[in-house]
Amino acid sequence: MKKLLYVVTLALAAIPSAFANPPATFTEAKVIAKQKIYQDQANSSMGELYCGCKWTWVGKSGGRVDAKSCGYETRKLQTRAERTEWEHIVPAWTFGHQRQCWQNGGREQCVDKDPTFRAMEADLFNLYPSVGEVNGDRSNFNYGMVSGVAPQYGQCTTKVDFQQKVAEPRDEVKGLVARTTFYMFDRYQLSMSRQQQQLLMAWDKQHPVSAWEKQRDQRIAAIMGHSNPFVTGARTWTLGYKPAGASGIATSAAPKNVVKHVSAPTLANASIDAAIVGNRNSHVYHLASGCPGYSQVSQKNQVAFGSEAEAQAAGYRKAGNCK
Repeated sequence: MKKLLYVVTLALAAIPSAFANPPATFTEAKVIAKQKIYQDQANSSMGELYCGCKWTWVGKSGGRVDAKSCGYETRKLQTRAERTEWEHIVPAWTFGHQRQCWQNGGREQCVDKDPTFRAMEADLFNLYPSVGEVNGDRSNFNYGMVSGVAPQYGQCTTKVDFQQKVAEPRDEVKGLVARTTFYMFDRYQLSMSRQQQQLLMAWDKQHPVSAWEKQRDQRIAAIMGHSNPFVTGARTWTLGYKPAGASGIATSAAPKNVVKHVSAPTLANASIDAAIVGNRNSHVYHLASGCPGYSQVSQKNQVAFGSEAEAQAAGYRKAGNCK
């Protein structure tokens, strides 16, 4: 009986790749994403990517934002604030700039001439419905920690620093965007800065895979033919991780003078072996030695870090009373 169950399990595990039918274009991907991944999520507690807003589906793949459901307030662009758009978690600008086609003629040239770019643009793991205005404001900015910026979208906690060109998504999706970014850079062998790696590794650690993220991964895997290994736990991103790539995906089209992934704000080069505890409310961290507040952080607010650099990458600052 055990052997039979094992065989059945293996057979079920093979179903996604056997019946996979990935979208060929971004346009097709949006329709499939609506129908097979997010159809029942318009009124879920998770909501859209950046603000957790609920929405109503319109047309083949669009939607109308329910601003009251999330306390959303328009910053500037009313038309885009009222609609959902499909956000590339890793922007097309970012992966496009690591392709020769982009140097030859931008996105249009890549769509027309580069099948690998089309695969990246249509990759369902990298797509998520979002409030159009925030999608537009995020533009092609890297994700990072934003400080000193007043709330921009009412009760929505996503923040955009237009001067530093950094966007900080709400806490609820930081882990998801980190693991999605790892997936894209691994599968398509993209280049990521050390600072960006540190930040996303911290988010990955602080915000573990949720039940919805697992379900989302399973739904996408049934279409794409593979899971996100950083969601399933098959792979873990470590500093200096070497992207493995995927069979059948050409990476030779990258230009010699490739534009690297834009770095996050410079981090301190500190490296300490002592345990470090951060306070998720104050975003202050304490060392086990020399910081009086180390033992005073309540358990529910504790965030563990392996080094000061990791804490700083996550947007934390050292406590002022540390010796």
